[in-house]
Amino acid sequence: MNRFEEFRDLHRAGAPLVLPNAWDLASAAALAGAGFRALGTTSLGVAAAAGRPDAQGDTRTETVRLAHGMARLDTLVSVDVEGGFGDEPEQVAALAAELAGAGVAGINIEDGRPDGGLRALGTQCALIEAVKDAAPDLFVNARTDTHWLPGHTALTAERAAAYRDAGADGVFVPGLTDTAAIAALVRALDVPLNILYSPAGPSLRALTGLGVRRVSCGSLLLRAALDATVATARAVARDEPVPAGLPTYAETQALADAYAEHP
Repeated sequence: MNRFEEFRDLHRAGAPLVLPNAWDLASAAALAGAGFRALGTTSLGVAAAAGRPDAQGDTRTETVRLAHGMARLDTLVSVDVEGGFGDEPEQVAALAAELAGAGVAGINIEDGRPDGGLRALGTQCALIEAVKDAAPDLFVNARTDTHWLPGHTALTAERAAAYRDAGADGVFVPGLTDTAAIAALVRALDVPLNILYSPAGPSLRALTGLGVRRVSCGSLLLRAALDATVATARAVARDEPVPAGLPTYAETQALADAYAEHP
């Protein structure tokens, strides 16, 4: 079974695919070493690490570099390409083909725009179609931001169905937490539904029962790491105990071995 088939199968059998999202090579290697078979990237994490705002389309270089590195790990990789880093189908298709050729198993492409609106439905469908033509085996997770951007909630079902019809292999609706709405969307779609995990939303057990096939962590892990970083620095400054069980220098240094072993 090749990486595309294996990644697709993770959305079909058993419990939902829990997809942790890495923001750099160290976090990716640590997550892979912890046993997660598939990893995503987080656009917020990539942008924040580069000192840039998220979802503005200006971290293509950093995203592609991270994707090429992560593809060397013994894990399956899905890359968050924001809106595709371009508005022309040919641009987005070329990026998808490059990532697939580098060893990436899937991409996540969103319809939210930097101005707070949604990309025109026809344009977004054309991008998805171009990606599938250029990289037919790549798992395209079509994200709609109808529940993240104000005033668009009623468009969710229409957009999800349109992206499926355009060839998307899965649909992602971040911000959707209502259990009845999730169940209805699962019933309406014949492709896997991806939900963003929220501490204030349904539990993983509940999402499993609703038929959700993929649960992403998004920027949660990055934000948790930032919080732990600041808390540890404050503990040192206050002469308080720091968390026990932290990775040692040698263990952290050894994360690089994960990339050397899988060229």
